[in-house]
Amino acid sequence: MKHLPKHLRPRWRYVGVTVESWPDAEIDRKSFQRNLWYSAGNLLGETGSAELALSVVRFRFDGPTGEVIVRVRRDEVDRARAAIACLDEIDGTPVGVRVAGVSGTIRACEEKYMGDRREHQDQRHVAFGGADRSAFVRNGRVDISVDGAFAGATNLDLQ
Repeated sequence: MKHLPKHLRPRWRYVGVTVESWPDAEIDRKSFQRNLWYSAGNLLGETGSAELALSVVRFRFDGPTGEVIVRVRRDEVDRARAAIACLDEIDGTPVGVRVAGVSGTIRACEEKYMGDRREHQDQRHVAFGGADRSAFVRNGRVDISVDGAFAGATNLDLQ
C-alpha cells in the first residue's frame, strides 16, 4: 500500500501540557489518555472529540509534576486546549493542567515547552494545625500531610 502524497496527509499540532498533583499521586500514560478522551467527549460530544483525534505522544510524571505532549489535528487546536483545560482528575486523583504551548513538531515542542525545568522538591517537618507534620515544599508551595491526605499551603501560612 502506498503512502498518501504530502498534500493529502493529515496535519498535526503538538500541545505541551504540564500536570501537577499531590506528592503521592501515581498517574500513568494510559489513565491520562483515557481521562483526556472522556474530558473531550463530555465537552464536545463523541463526534466532536473524534474530530480532535487527541493522542498522548510523550508522557512523564515524577511525583507531583509531569509533562505531556498531546497530538491534535491542526485545525482543532482551540477545541483541544478547551478539552485539556476541563481535565481536573485522573482516576480519582485531583490534577491541575496547564497548556505550556503549541508546536508543529514533537521536537520543537520538547525544546520549547518541556525539559529539565523540574521543580525542586524538599521534604521537611512543619508546624501546622498545632502539630508537627510531614510536608513537601516546592517553589514556595507546601503540601502538608494531614490524616492521610494533603493540604495545600504557602510559606506565609506556616509563619
